[in-house]
Amino acid sequence: MELKRRNRVNAEFSMASMTDIIFLLLIFFMITSSAISQSAIDVKLPTADATNASVQDPTTVTINEAGKYFVNDKEITKEALENYMVNELKDEANPSFTIRADENTKHKDVVFVMGIAETHKYNLAIATTESDTP
Repeated sequence: MELKRRNRVNAEFSMASMTDIIFLLLIFFMITSSAISQSAIDVKLPTADATNASVQDPTTVTINEAGKYFVNDKEITKEALENYMVNELKDEANPSFTIRADENTKHKDVVFVMGIAETHKYNLAIATTESDTP
């Protein structure tokens, strides 16, 4: 007497669910990588020893070597910078911005922007690059 199984186990593996997961991961990484904003203005940042990287502020004041001012990659004259910054940060609960200054920028240009932060009680961060030496 020959006994046959009625329910056969299918030994095939379906790749459909695996490809769905891969596509979801791909979309996730594409979206999150585009959220990291890099400025198009080329400046050589000074180096500093950093133990932890801080969160980048959404508002960035960039000062290039020639002494030109940019707020979020938009060029602003020195005379209009303070009013522009006040209007830019007026709706924030904890107003803050980052200064990105070229390493060869004149000290007085950086101090001018720091004075704006001091006058209006804005929190301030200065962008640097990580040094290679331990």
